[in-house]
Amino acid sequence: MVLITESGPETLKIGAPAPSFNGLPATDGAIVGLDSFKDASLVVLNFTCNHCPYAKAYEDRFNALAEEFTPQGVAFLAINSNDVETYPDDDMDHMIARAKEKQFLFPYVRDDDQSIAKAYGAVCTPHLFVLDEERKLAYEGRIDDSWKEPEKATSADLRIAIEALLAGRPVPSPQTNPMGCSIKWKN
Repeated sequence: MVLITESGPETLKIGAPAPSFNGLPATDGAIVGLDSFKDASLVVLNFTCNHCPYAKAYEDRFNALAEEFTPQGVAFLAINSNDVETYPDDDMDHMIARAKEKQFLFPYVRDDDQSIAKAYGAVCTPHLFVLDEERKLAYEGRIDDSWKEPEKATSADLRIAIEALLAGRPVPSPQTNPMGCSIKWKN
């Protein structure tokens, strides 16, 4: 059961089992689910979109993390749950173009019915969730603390979480405040 508040769904709690999902269409034509990453040591979910300036500002950093950590067994997935009726730039055709333009190194999928965003309690784009080896939520929040100017970031929150988990340590700050545009919910 997903608790919906006035501002959207309640965000998944640290330590909670990851809600499973399947059947999400990807920009490369694949159909993706959480089981697609069963051999990964960690799974990083990025609720993102095409139009949000925050999401756009973080794309290269997310792609760089995927390039660095995928060889270490970390899976990365970008999920676009925005309503395409009110935000047509977030439809699959635009997602395909964006994935090609930015040369994404991870699947970029559509959550058309918004069930995955609701299950995880994503509130904005980007909103990051890191699942540990047991597929429990180990980190939730942001990539870092400077969306506009990467060189001014003082806390690489997502990197710190990934490195801690890969080393078998607890995440020092398992929750940070995500920064971005609100998820565009369907009426």
